[in-house]
Amino acid sequence: MNHGHRFAGILASVLALAPPSASAQDPATSSGAARARQVQALVDGAVHQTLAKFADKQLEPGQLAITLVDLRDREHPVRASYRGDAQIYPASVVKLFYLVAVHRWLEDGKLQDTGELRRAMRDMIVQSYNEATHYIVDLLTGTTSGPELSPSELKKWTKKRDAVNRYFASLGYTNINVNKKPWCEGPYGRETQASKAFKPGRNLLTTDATARLLSEIVSGKAVSAKRSAEMMELLNRDPFGKSNDPDDQAHGFTGPALPPGAKLWSKAGWTSETRHDAACIELPNGAKFVLVTFTTDHANEREIIPSLARVIMEGMSAGR
Repeated sequence: MNHGHRFAGILASVLALAPPSASAQDPATSSGAARARQVQALVDGAVHQTLAKFADKQLEPGQLAITLVDLRDREHPVRASYRGDAQIYPASVVKLFYLVAVHRWLEDGKLQDTGELRRAMRDMIVQSYNEATHYIVDLLTGTTSGPELSPSELKKWTKKRDAVNRYFASLGYTNINVNKKPWCEGPYGRETQASKAFKPGRNLLTTDATARLLSEIVSGKAVSAKRSAEMMELLNRDPFGKSNDPDDQAHGFTGPALPPGAKLWSKAGWTSETRHDAACIELPNGAKFVLVTFTTDHANEREIIPSLARVIMEGMSAGR
């Protein structure tokens, strides 16, 4: 099936739909509404095609969530999503939130800018090391992992560990939980205690919240323009370079879908149950957008994310 021709038809149908009173509306309002419908149609079409393509892999509607933010007009970004408010375990995508929090703490003078902190930040985002993230979570919250605590001490510890949650709540983020360390074999001790005693017992993100945060970084609005640029440097990927790891962040997620000349900034996450990517893509024609894709129960299916991304890119190119 020629997905490009099929989706071009979807876009044409959507763009042909205009309310009878459109001529009497404010041109900017009318244009914005049409663009919003176009972007949502693009998302809906991409989801439909992806579910159909991977039906033989038993990909179900509830195992996929995506959010697209069209940044072609930086002052008026347009967001569309499919299950964008579904709470999903984010795996290493949560490190994006810890990165922003570190820069906020640095900006406010709550942390000292040291070489060791910078090394941990780079390893957390570029290499996606959990150990680097553990160190950063300790610094952000003033807590450490360790032996079990008494109920009263555990309550105090948990309140401190919620520092990053409180920060993002103050910015209006909802439906997220970002107070856990990412583990390979753990957790143990007070980490396990807290997960059992206080719900939710694990990190949770939505594609909407993740797309909002990445869009703010891309637009220079996360903490400050200078700090956003520093974050972008860590998120920069080269999907066209050689790699011996088919699951690295540049080659194992959205990257394979990029056409020559496109640019990629991303943070991926992968566990035995989940496969996610939070990506910003700039196409050769200048179209720039954020695409966050979360999948569950298909962690080893490498083609779902790039396949969906290709449909989005075709639509973004056609709608330029």
